[in-house]
Amino acid sequence: MTAWDSLWTNAQIATMMPAGDDPYGAIGDGAIAVADGNIAWIGPAAELDRAQAQGVPVHDAGGAWITPGLIDCHTHIVYGGNRAAEFEQRLNGATYEEVARAGGGIVSTVRATRRASVDELVESALPRVRAILGEGVTTIEIKSGYGLDTETERRMLQAARRIPDHLPVDVETTFLGAHALPPDYAGDADGYIDLVCREMIPAVAESGEADAVDAFCETIGFTRGQTERVFRAARDHGLPVKLHAEQLSDLGGAALVAEYGGLSADHLEYAGEAGVRALARAGTVAVLLPGAFYYLRETQVPPIDLFRAHGVGMALSTDCNPGSSPVTSLLLMLNMACTLFRLTPAEALAGVTREAARALGLQDRIGTLEAGKAADFALWDIGSPGELAYPAGFNPCRAVVKNGAQVAG
Repeated sequence: MTAWDSLWTNAQIATMMPAGDDPYGAIGDGAIAVADGNIAWIGPAAELDRAQAQGVPVHDAGGAWITPGLIDCHTHIVYGGNRAAEFEQRLNGATYEEVARAGGGIVSTVRATRRASVDELVESALPRVRAILGEGVTTIEIKSGYGLDTETERRMLQAARRIPDHLPVDVETTFLGAHALPPDYAGDADGYIDLVCREMIPAVAESGEADAVDAFCETIGFTRGQTERVFRAARDHGLPVKLHAEQLSDLGGAALVAEYGGLSADHLEYAGEAGVRALARAGTVAVLLPGAFYYLRETQVPPIDLFRAHGVGMALSTDCNPGSSPVTSLLLMLNMACTLFRLTPAEALAGVTREAARALGLQDRIGTLEAGKAADFALWDIGSPGELAYPAGFNPCRAVVKNGAQVAG
């Protein structure tokens, strides 16, 4: 029998494993035992093995609710510069597409990012990551996509990999070379996709710098055919795929990423029923990004009822980026998902725990509280789990535990 390292008691626990009519899988007056950074036992305190618990250091949760550590499964948090001026332009009437076509948007961040060293990218990202972690987040995904050349894309991924050296967080990295057409390939999108497939993907796969490959399939991004070339290259190099799909129009991206067994399709405001059915068949998670929806003042809401009807899992994320979602509050995304997209509080919380883990392919390790998974959890001063989606701009996080060790609170 493995010796326990610590024991958390006097807690209300939302395991996020639905049980009957309870979407939170709640355990009243529960306890969690930790061994070697993992959950060794979880259940009602009345069922504790008192002999096993003898002499184990005990942490009294004081009646707090415990949830899995939150997961921010879609961010662009490593970048150079900022795009505050574009925010003002859009408020003065320019559309997102007009800004992009005039040389702003993603390309303006590319210029600043290409000038930044790995150290500078890490240093500028840390305050944003620190803000996200303060709200109970223990895992974060970080994309490249602001380099658009091999050297800078790799620097971004290297910077992302170094963030855990400074902060108690697990980082998953995603290569997003097919994010925008760089100025040096103006008018030659196919030529740039050649570079992505023949040079960039092999480089990040061989180095182990990327955990997955993403692309932007959109009228201001890349065509369905070009995106499929990226997916084929990713598959050839053993990397799973995900996709920015159907944000501004329906180009069939959701069906495409599903065809390749993608981890997730993200945005999806314009997804149709055929695309949703494809996601359901593939088990691909729909990642909803209410921050971008709000910030860009969009009006087309993702097809939430279709996702429900076809059993497509819905994750939520900040989409933290310098242009369309400069957001560092995952809790705010819970509220926005409920108020703007009409998710239930239970769906929203599942979206930043269980479904977010699935969107990263990490469901065997994190996302729910059960024996054998990582002891990543957050303690909350709330009366019920649904309260996490209720306030806007208030953080009730009491403490954060990462791999069994308290790292905040």
